Amino acid sequence: MKLQKDAENKQNPSLKVAVGGYSDAGKRPLNQDAFAAKIPTSYNEKKHKGIVVSIADGVSCSNNSQQASQTSVTQFINDYYCTPETWSIKISASKVLNSLNSWLFHHNHQSGLPHEGLITTFSTIIFKSTSAYLFHVGDTRIYRFRNGRLKQISRDHQRSTYGQHSVLTRALGMDCHLDVDFQCSEIHQGDLFFLSTDGIHDCLSNKQLTEHLSSIDSQQANTQSLELLAKTIVLDAGDNGSKDNLTCLLVCIESLPNVNVDELQQRLTQLTIPPALEVGNKIDYFNIEKVIHQGTRSHVYLATDTRTQENYILKMPSLNFAEDLVYLDGFYKEQWIGRKLSHPNIMSILPKIETSPFLYNICEYIEGITLRQWMFDNPNPSLQTSREIINNIVSAVRVIQRAGMVHRDLKPENIMISAHAKITIIDFGTVQIDSLDELSPSPQSDVPLGDSDYIAPEYLNGGLATSASDLFSIAVIAYELLAGKRPYKTLNSSLQHATKVQWKYHPITIYRSDIPEWVDQVLKKAVNPNAQHRYQVMSEFITDLFTPNQGLIERHKKAPIIERHPLRFWQFFSGTVTVIALVELFLLLKK
Repeated sequence: MKLQKDAENKQNPSLKVAVGGYSDAGKRPLNQDAFAAKIPTSYNEKKHKGIVVSIADGVSCSNNSQQASQTSVTQFINDYYCTPETWSIKISASKVLNSLNSWLFHHNHQSGLPHEGLITTFSTIIFKSTSAYLFHVGDTRIYRFRNGRLKQISRDHQRSTYGQHSVLTRALGMDCHLDVDFQCSEIHQGDLFFLSTDGIHDCLSNKQLTEHLSSIDSQQANTQSLELLAKTIVLDAGDNGSKDNLTCLLVCIESLPNVNVDELQQRLTQLTIPPALEVGNKIDYFNIEKVIHQGTRSHVYLATDTRTQENYILKMPSLNFAEDLVYLDGFYKEQWIGRKLSHPNIMSILPKIETSPFLYNICEYIEGITLRQWMFDNPNPSLQTSREIINNIVSAVRVIQRAGMVHRDLKPENIMISAHAKITIIDFGTVQIDSLDELSPSPQSDVPLGDSDYIAPEYLNGGLATSASDLFSIAVIAYELLAGKRPYKTLNSSLQHATKVQWKYHPITIYRSDIPEWVDQVLKKAVNPNAQHRYQVMSEFITDLFTPNQGLIERHKKAPIIERHPLRFWQFFSGTVTVIALVELFLLLKK
């Protein structure tokens, strides 16, 4: 049994590290350094949040520097693991660090006494999958020792004062605004990461540190051997004349997960895609009651759970996409999102039946119709009704946005609306999830995912989709709700040809003379081809959609007539040219 388990571990290794550190006050009466580490025991926590090590050095001019350093390393780790699994590491750590900095700075501002300030340097590494994510502020250092070579991978935030002592330029609690260095690097098995405070690296040269780190066998490293080495380095720095606190932390990468395309393909293709089903067929515990949709990409059914008699929607991939890793990856992500995001405006997805050999999603049954059908049934809706629908769509999308995701395929077909105008987003197959992309390289499509008539230009042209891209899609839907048409020329061609489109905005007043011009200006800004010129916050878009924005109105008044009233301009221009032509013709005939 043990041999079988060892063989499985070799085939499916996980991220495993050994950590050891040591800290000493040195020649100072109080140790103002601190370090902490957490290796989660929970599989999900380790998979999605990773392993964290942190080190801090309280600024010695303060009586509370020990509190600052201790609080920073412990609170950072505690708060980081409380952030949502859907957030990327960069977002999670940045939010926690900014919160920490605000708390420290607020305390310093309240006390008003420099000697009671809470100021500390801070460096942390988060190990996740096959990457190391580094966050650093101050003059603590992070080194990497690989293949016998030592490399400093953090940068000291300090400056010399007239060739004398160095002064910190950045630290936690020093300023209301925090500027943190961030970098992500690939890690290798056998890598040794070394974190130290200035009491160590100011007194030991790179050559001396290299000699110490070379003494450890990375294949045999464990907590005990790393702690012993850390203590040896601390004692050596003390013997070398260090007058500061002495702290160092060592992390050895023992094993890494096999994250590659082959592994991903195995994960996505190990289940069987069901064939097209008919009313009366049964799959697992479900009876098929109605065929809702059967297309080239997916099959959707209304089904009844024979155990509870409750209705569910079963969504199954088409056999046409059995070998399409991009599509199957989206299907896998859709189930993950539907289980993670618990919100009334987001369709929930039940856990997969563990014993089932089939690949399909068990989705919440939602009363209502698609927004596309609603638009067919309600042409030319009132401005107020349309605004309320858009407001509800934005509320739903902001749930996705706060979870660190970008939808990338918002369109009327992917939105359900109830008789009471409740909005539910029902499709997540194209959602971009930073936290999952950090775990494994998602298969990439040659073309953008989604409907070309709703995709933002920056994503359509090969760039990165952001929340501003989702806002573009929502604004296109808003325009279409009111006008029955889209603000730009319809791109019914393939996505490859759509990238060459000319983004010429058509004022909505062309189609709906009853729509106020200030509303048109709001929509025009929200669908601006340049993401930098759009609304950067969705709440601002909604506010302006309900209340005239005087700034937009004034800018519109000052714009040339061809921009303010393009239709009138060209009508006037055409009329003028016609009159001139007729006059010239009359003069010619008179001769």
